[in-house]
Amino acid sequence: MAVRLNEDKEMVKMIREGLKMKDGYCPCRIEKTPENKCMCEEFRQQIADPDFEGYCHCKLYYKERD
Repeated sequence: MAVRLNEDKEMVKMIREGLKMKDGYCPCRIEKTPENKCMCEEFRQQIADPDFEGYCHCKLYYKERD
């Protein structure tokens, strides 16, 4: 299992700017809750799922299966 950044450098730049503006909270989510702090709870659960492969909600990270 590996987690990597999105290959689209412009998207990564845009999302990181959004993270800075929201103090580290997912720019794609409205609420500033602990569950939405990057790396969000949803993606941490997806990382723990051995069958999951894909992007996090905001598409900053991608989880690859072995």
